[in-house]
Amino acid sequence: MQGKVLIANRGEIAIRIMEACKALELDYAVIYTDADRDSEHVRRNQLNGPTQNAWRVTSYTDPNDLLSVADHAGCTAVHPGYGFFSEDYRFARRVTVRDRPLIFIGPSWEVIRDLGDKINTKRVAQKLGIPTIPGTSAPIYNEMEAEEIAQHILDIQREQNEPNPAILVKAAAGGGGMGIEEVNRIEHFRRTYRRVQNYAKRQFGDGGVLIEQRLCDFNHLEVQLVCSRHDERIHFGTRNCTIQSTGRQKRVEAAPGFHTSCFTYDFDADHVLASVVEHSLKLADYVKYDNVGTWEWIVSRSGRPYLLEVNTRIQVENDVSARISYLNGKHPNLLQEQIRLALGAPMGYVQNDIAFKGASIELRIVAENTQRNFAPWIGTITRFDLPQYDWSAMYSHVPADRAYPIPSEYDPNLALALVWGDNVQQAKERARQFIDDCHIEGVDSSGGGILTNLDYLRRNLDRLLTF
Repeated sequence: MQGKVLIANRGEIAIRIMEACKALELDYAVIYTDADRDSEHVRRNQLNGPTQNAWRVTSYTDPNDLLSVADHAGCTAVHPGYGFFSEDYRFARRVTVRDRPLIFIGPSWEVIRDLGDKINTKRVAQKLGIPTIPGTSAPIYNEMEAEEIAQHILDIQREQNEPNPAILVKAAAGGGGMGIEEVNRIEHFRRTYRRVQNYAKRQFGDGGVLIEQRLCDFNHLEVQLVCSRHDERIHFGTRNCTIQSTGRQKRVEAAPGFHTSCFTYDFDADHVLASVVEHSLKLADYVKYDNVGTWEWIVSRSGRPYLLEVNTRIQVENDVSARISYLNGKHPNLLQEQIRLALGAPMGYVQNDIAFKGASIELRIVAENTQRNFAPWIGTITRFDLPQYDWSAMYSHVPADRAYPIPSEYDPNLALALVWGDNVQQAKERARQFIDDCHIEGVDSSGGGILTNLDYLRRNLDRLLTF
C-alpha cells in the first residue's frame, strides 16, 4: 500500500495505529502535546532532525494544528483513532474536501453525520423494523413538551407494573455515556432537563434532548462490523461490555456476547446474538456503511434487544472481537483492516472465511479510586510491570523503564490487557492470573501510594455475561 498517515490521537491507540501502519508498510506521523511528551507514543518516534515524524501541537482538538502537521509532513491520510475527531463529520468532511484533500480513515463523512445523530439512527432503524428503546424519535428543545413526554413514559411503566419506573434524559448529540441523567420522579424532571440541555449546548453545540425509558437489568452488547467501499459488509461477532464504571465507562469486555456456561438465560442466547448481528448488518447495508464500526445494543433479561447507537469509528475494545475470530487460521488485526479498506482496498474475504472459536476478555487498567465514584488518581508511576503470555496482549503508552507522571489533562487510563482461551472459564482464569501478576507502583503529590482498579477488575470477572 502507498501513502502516509497522520495519527491524530494519543496514548495506546496511537501506538496501535503506528504498529498497524508498520505492518502495512505505510509511513506515518504522530502529534503530541506538552503534557504527553513522556508518553511512549512520543518516545518511540523522532521529535527533530531529518527523520522527524513527531510534531508538537497545542491541542489534539485543534483541527488547524492537525492539518498543518499533515501538510508539513506530507501525509495523505488521517487516522482519528477513537475520541477527539473520530466521530466528527465536520472534521471528516473538511479533511476530504480541502484544497489538498486527505483520506479520512473511517466511514464517509455523510455516514458519520447520519449515524452520529441518534435520532436519525433511531428513525431509520424503526423504518427497517429494527427494535429501539421506547421514547422520543426526535430531539426535544421545549421544556414543557419534554415534561409531558416524560410523564407519559413514566405512566406507561406504572401501568406495566414496573417496580422502579424511570426515564433517561440524554443529550441527542452525545456519545460514550456522556450527557445522560436518570429521573424517577416527575418533580425532578425540569431541573435535570435544564442541566442536560446546558451540558449538550456546551459540549456538542446542540441543545437537543432525548427522553427514553430507563431499562433495568440488561446487558450491553456490541456487534463488530467491518465494511468496505466496494459494498462488502461482514461481522466479527459480538461482545459484552456490561461491566462499567458509574460514569458508564467500560471496564471489562468479553466475547462472545453471551454464553450459557456463565448463566442460565430466560431466552435462546444464540438466537438473540444472531438477531442483533442480522439487524446490524441490515442497517449497515441500508446506509452503505463503508469502514469499521460498532453497533451497540442492550438486551433485557427476557431477551428483548434494543438498538442503542452506532459508533462510526474503531473502538477501544476492537481486539476483543479479533481474539475469538480466525481469518486464514490467524487472529485478524482490525486496525490494519480499517486502514487498508479506507485506502480503497477490497476486502478480499467473505463471511464464510471467518471462524469463531473460544472466548476473550479485555481489562481496562485505570488509575482510579473505585471506592469513591471512580475518581481519577493523579501522580507519578514508578513501577509498571505487566506480564506477557502466549495467550495475552497488552497495549499501553506508559513506559516500563522510567518514571511516568500521569497527565492531569486526560483520563488516567494505563493499559488494556487482552486474554483469550478455549472457553469463557479458561479466559476468566487467565484474566485473574494476569491481574495477579501485574505490579504497578506510584506516588501522588501528598506521598500517598497509587490507586488502581485491578482489585475491582478481579472482583467483577464472575459477573461476565450474567444478569
